[in-house]
Amino acid sequence: MNNNPINIIKMLMTKGNPQQMLKKMVGNNPMLNNLIDMAQSGNSKGVEEFARNFYKERGKDFDKEFKEFMSQFK
Repeated sequence: MNNNPINIIKMLMTKGNPQQMLKKMVGNNPMLNNLIDMAQSGNSKGVEEFARNFYKERGKDFDKEFKEFMSQFK
């Protein structure tokens, strides 16, 4: 699939299902498919654990990054 932003917008406008679009973009990546499944099933603890591990592996502080992210919505 071509991940050109214009194509993504067109896909959203015609098909209207962002979850299916995301699954197509992720393809056969088991880690990301598992993350999507956790989110769809409401497993917020699993999603948070994934995010914490993701940031930890990159040497970043999840709590600091999340606080900064949330401050954009105030």
